[in-house]
Amino acid sequence: MKKVEVTTSAIIYDDFSQLSKDDQSLMEQAITARKKAYAPYSKFNVGAALLLDNGKVILGNNQENAAYPSGMCAERVAIWKAGSEYPNMIVKKIAITAASTNTKVNKPVGPCGACRQTLSEYEINQKQPIEVIFMGEEGAVVKTESLLSLLPFSFDSSYL
Repeated sequence: MKKVEVTTSAIIYDDFSQLSKDDQSLMEQAITARKKAYAPYSKFNVGAALLLDNGKVILGNNQENAAYPSGMCAERVAIWKAGSEYPNMIVKKIAITAASTNTKVNKPVGPCGACRQTLSEYEINQKQPIEVIFMGEEGAVVKTESLLSLLPFSFDSSYL
């Protein structure tokens, strides 16, 4: 038997204003996408903005329906849109933000497990890290250098 310790690292900013201008711009686009989310059931709006290596920014937001929870998360909407429209482009980073009409979201909201798995597929396939930046609607912002730092012991196609 062998014990393995898994560590990860992230930069935590006190607020949005401490991000670089480029990261602020990407997060502003995620905020714009968040405001267009369709979340009448959960009242939890999420926006995502992906930066591709060609400079394009792809937006996504969560989309719900009456057969809740069969909607789709913002991160997967954005990554699949990028994959379908720009299949050979490298995803450099993703900014994610969440807000609720029920309560103030003042702590960072990272991607759910399904979104982490989906994003990891792209990171593994492109053989380059995807930076992940996430926040609520105010307060601290978290930034990681790689999606895989959020998903240790990830599952990928090498198991199939």
